[in-house]
Amino acid sequence: MTGKFIFKQISFITLLLILCCHTSSCSSNGGGKSELNANDTAKHTNGLINETSPYLLQHAHNPVNWLPWSEEVFEIAKKENKLVLISVGYSSCHWCHVMEHESFEDEEVASIMNENFICVKVDREERPDVDQVYMDAVQFMTNGNGGWPLNCFTLPDGRPIKGGTYFEKEQWIELLNNLTYNYKKSPRRFEQYADNVMHRIEQNELIEIADTDMNFEENVLDSLIRNWTPFFDTIFGGDLRTNKFPLPNNLDFLMQYAYHNNDTVVMNHVDLTLKHMALGGIFDQVGGGFSRYSTDPQWRVPHFEKMLYDNAQLISLYSKAYQRTKNETYKKVVYRTIEWAYREMMHSNGAFYAALDADTEGEEGKFYVWKEEELKTVLEEEEFQLVKNYYQINKQSLWEGKHILTRAESDQEFAMKNGYTNEELTKTISKINRKLLQDRNQRIKPGLDDKALTSWNALMQIGLLDAYQVFKEPLFLRAAEQNANWLFKQQIKEDGGLWHTFKDGQSTINGFLEDYCFTIEACIKLYEVSFDESYLSKADQLASYAIAHFYNEKHGMFYFSSDESELLTRKMEITDQVIPSSNSTMASVLFDLGILLDNRSYKEKAKQMLANVYKDIPHFLGNYSNWGILALNMTHPYYEVAITGKTWKNLQEDLNEFYIPNRLYMGADTTSNLAILEGKFLAQPTIFVCIEGACKMPTESAKDAIEQMQE
Repeated sequence: MTGKFIFKQISFITLLLILCCHTSSCSSNGGGKSELNANDTAKHTNGLINETSPYLLQHAHNPVNWLPWSEEVFEIAKKENKLVLISVGYSSCHWCHVMEHESFEDEEVASIMNENFICVKVDREERPDVDQVYMDAVQFMTNGNGGWPLNCFTLPDGRPIKGGTYFEKEQWIELLNNLTYNYKKSPRRFEQYADNVMHRIEQNELIEIADTDMNFEENVLDSLIRNWTPFFDTIFGGDLRTNKFPLPNNLDFLMQYAYHNNDTVVMNHVDLTLKHMALGGIFDQVGGGFSRYSTDPQWRVPHFEKMLYDNAQLISLYSKAYQRTKNETYKKVVYRTIEWAYREMMHSNGAFYAALDADTEGEEGKFYVWKEEELKTVLEEEEFQLVKNYYQINKQSLWEGKHILTRAESDQEFAMKNGYTNEELTKTISKINRKLLQDRNQRIKPGLDDKALTSWNALMQIGLLDAYQVFKEPLFLRAAEQNANWLFKQQIKEDGGLWHTFKDGQSTINGFLEDYCFTIEACIKLYEVSFDESYLSKADQLASYAIAHFYNEKHGMFYFSSDESELLTRKMEITDQVIPSSNSTMASVLFDLGILLDNRSYKEKAKQMLANVYKDIPHFLGNYSNWGILALNMTHPYYEVAITGKTWKNLQEDLNEFYIPNRLYMGADTTSNLAILEGKFLAQPTIFVCIEGACKMPTESAKDAIEQMQE
């Protein structure tokens, strides 16, 4: 194949002050090198200097002649007959910083790169489509190894020929020299290999369309669980592995499966995992919010970067877990994570920033860890002794000479063992945390990636709305609505499509399928909370746009990039990772929209999409967890819960006291334009529990409605 390949538990008052008085003044570049001080003079300035991405700006003064991604890059490469280096990373990536310091800031290395290659820097969060294609290529070329920084070398037309992740300086120089020599000596061999890589990438996109008359049988999900449970870590939760990632979608699926099947083993595993994540170092015990992952099986030592998408989904997960268990630890996690997001990640316009760096001043985790002497200085002696016990300040908490604050037990367990009431302990620890947070904030802060991504903001909306439904906290709803107003005003294009990213007042980059599916999901959730049908209209418009510009009729799935993409090869994102795949989410929202809008086409598309992947679900453990949730909703009763009458909100709040994952809310006070609500307005506020339009006996009691759904 020739030609162009790619272009293609805080108080109510505290929350009120944070939300009402919030400004964007928390922005910091402490962890990166994106901006020079006014008195600094740059020795080098390259083609990234006019970009808005914090990651690209971090490299704008490298001696490497970096260029941003564009079609012109490959025209230059063809004209000069040079190989292209596509180097992909993101602002909070620790090993991206390491490789930059070792190689990309080095004059000798830069000279080799500039002389022999056209060098392109890509922010994977801005261009996930580019990242997907080259990650696939590198994983093929390295037998499945991938990660960031992602470094992929291509022919002048963009076809991949060599790649890897992090390289030490000497390895990197050797690779650069070998590629330069061999390409000049045997260009034809590179062409043949590139053809092979391209064929493999294109084969990955072949989806066999399945018979939609198939029955979705639950034994497929039972088989998945049988294959998965041997990999459960029965001591610390999560899966048996050295590094532990919080995977909200996996745990959400397992929780729903256990609920439907009364599976205490699986449910206990979910709670074990949630407990250890909440008590471990992966959760910021002082400031709230979760880090990207832990580097040990105990959730003790985090990789300190904080991502919006992790925390958004974990807010949803812990809210649902509290709804099911009424476990106070889960509630505190939700409140403190939202407090962190308000304090450190929220723009004054309601948008949420993307990420906080793992590094400060080039040192990983420096902002978050403590010397024992520092704790003694900040705290009174009695407070320090409590912290030493509560946060386990001992030899086991030491990491590179400093302490990571972790806990061994819940507040209830600790209070009982140490002679506190729950209220006394909560009040005392809150006071201590405020002191520690105030002192910690005097340190140089980690770098903030202050771009706002449409997809991740939609996830945050969903998290806030899930928390609002469970905890009835008006400020959660207010923040979600403020964020939605920003998104609708700023991120919707004139043609009805979406922009992907927002930075410094500018919305740029055509939206990807992830932007559409999560925004549609957020609109549905906004409707469920408010019964404002304008949200359903927005969801319908975005779904129609996505079908027109992303849908592949032949395979019954959606491309990740639109038909406006410059990519010659358009990827289909099928498998669920830390973020649910855009196709599984699209299938789920089409299923819900099909019910709410009585749209048969939407429901048929959702069924077709699930049918296409159904046979793969048992074999890939958590890689199909979001598909698994949709399968649960198609193999069990999926309750259409209509609530009508002027006091519908009170009835809905009563219903939300209970964990019923397989339900969809709809309703209005006195009238509605929705066909599904026709005939459902009586003289008094009423709940109708229906399945595929067939309704049980109407009731004025939330308790009776719950019993109807739990029969």
